[in-house]
Amino acid sequence: MKITRIEKTAAFQNVHLVEAKQIYDTENATVIHMSLQPGQSLKKHTTPVDVFFYILEGKGTVEIGEEKQEVQKDALVESPKGIPHLLRNSGESVFRFLVVKLPKQK
Repeated sequence: MKITRIEKTAAFQNVHLVEAKQIYDTENATVIHMSLQPGQSLKKHTTPVDVFFYILEGKGTVEIGEEKQEVQKDALVESPKGIPHLLRNSGESVFRFLVVKLPKQK
């Protein structure tokens, strides 16, 4: 059995300049744990694969294409490949979420 502890996983450098930790990586899927502090945001970008975001904690805004929606804990948001998207912390505490890429981005 393999158990990954997020607090013991090192963050990696990313274009968004936010805390990101890859916690799962196989030939089929990648899972990244991200934390945004109040006011922080990902840069608007696209991915070559479908992704979904699972909100773990806090409150944020998700923009996918022209749509914008407030989300909070226990929401799952689908983001199709090739559509510009971003997440922004719109709350007053940390905004944590998982980014799941299926199939794995090559």
